[in-house]
Amino acid sequence: MKQHSPLPIRILTHNIRYATSSPFKGERPWPERKPLILNQLRFLTRHNAESFICLQEVLHVQLKDVLSGLNSHGEEWAYIGVGRDDGKEAGEYSPIFYRPGIWKLEKWQTVWLSETPNVPSKGWDAGSIRIVTIGVFTHRESRKTVLAMCTHLDNQGTKSRYESAKLILRKIDEYLHGEFKDRISGVFLAGDFNSEVNQEAYKVFTDATSPLIDTRDQLKPGDRYGNEITYTGFGYEGEPTARIDYILVGPRTEAGFPWTVKGYAVLPNRFDDGVFNSDHRAVVADGTLD
Repeated sequence: MKQHSPLPIRILTHNIRYATSSPFKGERPWPERKPLILNQLRFLTRHNAESFICLQEVLHVQLKDVLSGLNSHGEEWAYIGVGRDDGKEAGEYSPIFYRPGIWKLEKWQTVWLSETPNVPSKGWDAGSIRIVTIGVFTHRESRKTVLAMCTHLDNQGTKSRYESAKLILRKIDEYLHGEFKDRISGVFLAGDFNSEVNQEAYKVFTDATSPLIDTRDQLKPGDRYGNEITYTGFGYEGEPTARIDYILVGPRTEAGFPWTVKGYAVLPNRFDDGVFNSDHRAVVADGTLD
């Protein structure tokens, strides 16, 4: 594959719901949900070697389960990410899974979404510690380099979501003007923003001055697949359903835009057996990187 040939990439994001010991009404325990999540991930990435999987609410036990499930037929997948509570294994991960045989990992880091982003910390009015996982990957064949980000913004703090979005945009700018400035072909940010399109974080991320664009909006309604809503709950929480999970791509510059979005989907999280694989639906975007 030549450097100038468009590179097809699939990006998948899914908040898989942490493995709680006290499930909600309508929620099945992780051992029952696990095979549904793994089957989904394997099916959706089987025929696109360049796929990235971005997950949220992943406890260490779930991380091990997902990694072993993806590698059930060989050591194909690896991940970047840490537990948000201590920067090691405690608390939820927001990991990015990738195939090392396809992508060379150049650099990665975890940034805490707070006033002290280099150490485990809670920011502003957040109810929980929040992070963004960042990786720089170079495609081994085409040599195209991608800046990949996965995050889970706070569900309580309005100021936290707003400031976190601004912090993430600053990190993107740092990478685009830092050591990889002449190499990064494209950027993506995926995750659970806990923000609807008319709310603070999404508006910051997609403002006219932002380098990011929502993959959904790059396609006509008739070209999208599946649902609109991404958060469903388990049916008994009494919370409104909402679109709060996104895949954004960039950078949008005066020179143009490097992505062509080919597909966008919000997939089911429940089938005939009635079991929810999570309280969120997976979001998938297919694009080519010029």
